[in-house]
Amino acid sequence: MGGPLNELLAEWEKERVRPAIEKLPERKKSNLTDSGIEVERLYIPFEMDYQSQLGFPGEPPFTRGIYPTMYRNRLWTMRQYAGFGTAEDSNQRYLYLISQGTTGLSVAFDLPTQIGYDSDHQLAEGEVGKVGVAIDTLADMETLFQGIRLDQVTTSMTINATAAILLCMYVAVAKKQGVDLKGISGTVQNDILKEYIARGTHIFPPQPSMRLVTDVFEWCSVNVPRWNTISISGYHIREAGATAVQELAFTLTNAIAYVQAAVDRGLDVDTFGSQLSFFFNAHNNFFEEIAKFRAAKRIWAGLMKERFGAKLEETMRLRFHAQTGGSTLTAQQIDNNVVWVTLQALAAVLGGCQSLHTNSRDEALALPTEDAVRLALRTQQIIAHESGVTDSIDPMGGSYYVESLTNEIERRVWEYIRKIDELGGAVRAIEQEFYQTQIADSAYKYQMAIERNEKIIVGVNEFQAGDEQTPATLQIDEGTRMKQIRRLGATKAARNQQRVEESLERLRKIAQTNENIIPSMLDAVESYSTIGEISDTLRSVWGEYEK
Repeated sequence: MGGPLNELLAEWEKERVRPAIEKLPERKKSNLTDSGIEVERLYIPFEMDYQSQLGFPGEPPFTRGIYPTMYRNRLWTMRQYAGFGTAEDSNQRYLYLISQGTTGLSVAFDLPTQIGYDSDHQLAEGEVGKVGVAIDTLADMETLFQGIRLDQVTTSMTINATAAILLCMYVAVAKKQGVDLKGISGTVQNDILKEYIARGTHIFPPQPSMRLVTDVFEWCSVNVPRWNTISISGYHIREAGATAVQELAFTLTNAIAYVQAAVDRGLDVDTFGSQLSFFFNAHNNFFEEIAKFRAAKRIWAGLMKERFGAKLEETMRLRFHAQTGGSTLTAQQIDNNVVWVTLQALAAVLGGCQSLHTNSRDEALALPTEDAVRLALRTQQIIAHESGVTDSIDPMGGSYYVESLTNEIERRVWEYIRKIDELGGAVRAIEQEFYQTQIADSAYKYQMAIERNEKIIVGVNEFQAGDEQTPATLQIDEGTRMKQIRRLGATKAARNQQRVEESLERLRKIAQTNENIIPSMLDAVESYSTIGEISDTLRSVWGEYEK
């Protein structure tokens, strides 16, 4: 801040603010963001190097947008996360969403699919089709996308430990449709490190899991060049209790580990770097969330250029999907969820997201109903077409408050990056439970602030309502598992068992080498081997991670 302006600020505080506070004290002694950043009473101009810290949209460091015209040219992809029951059930939901104007599909898989068990496995009991769609074989994947041309839609698949298998299934469906693989686009989450940190749906130990990630990088860079080979996810880290700063820092340090592993494998960063994408959470602290997204773009551009020697601007662009905060939704007064989701979605848009999922009002109670999903999609459409926020490329650029928050978040994230570097990188930090401890501490502090009423959650610890009516929710038929088991049995009876055994044996042998595993995995998928059979084959070579 300039000297004369500082003097004017001091005079204003003395002559105007203090007398006002004496008459009516401020509501809080201190105002902190969710990351504990002190919010000043007033922000005034301060010195910035415009070109190095902001620049113009479409130019490094991309703070103001990764494309020159952003939403004036093309809106973000409106991608509603969906999947439940059988492949037939989810296919009907996808067709409905497409009819309502969604511009991208996002697949949720059930827990057995996520951790490599078939629907008839004893550990799958009670979980088949419950939190996502059940996928056992390529036959299920064919049904899931029946009537949907894969070269006419982008698809995001939220899957990690079994990401390579599900990607192979998607590729196999595209081949059956006669689609040019170089023309399909979408994203496979494929972010295994955050599973060890925050979610727990891992199968194999970290090293072979990282091998799977880099195999996907390598294979897709040649065969599916428009496909995002990873969605490096801060979303689940935030859902576990991390602050905005921790979400960004831990996501970026995981990203560093993935890029380094690929470089160590001999891959050129400018060959695979443009296929990396990110997945962030959008929470309620409106301006902190916008600043988080802006800081993310600037830090990533610097990391890719300085640490990894990227030469192409496309490699330095941080492209991200955002989802509104599931952990912010409440079962009490569920209509409040619509307001929170709208604020969060607006923050993601003002932060420059490339795709967005808006949570449905009833998701604190169950999987969303069709009506709730439509309202969530309409929220995006109203922001896009009626709010006016898409008319200017970067409406928040130059806000003294937002730019100051962006700088402070960036500073704190770099502190975490240096600390994790000192620990030996993301994998070593996970093994030492650094991330896990940091997140648990933040989650505890946040919950204590709610319980002490230092943080108000409308409808939860303040402004409660009396007898609330519970709305009708989506129920998954308990017969789903038996239906899926019968379907699995029919697929096994119709397939060529000799081909299945031969493809699984080839997969087992390749897993023991350093050869790229994707071609043999694709062959196993196309033989209609099950996700459980493929996962068990890899378990027999790599073992399981049980910590």
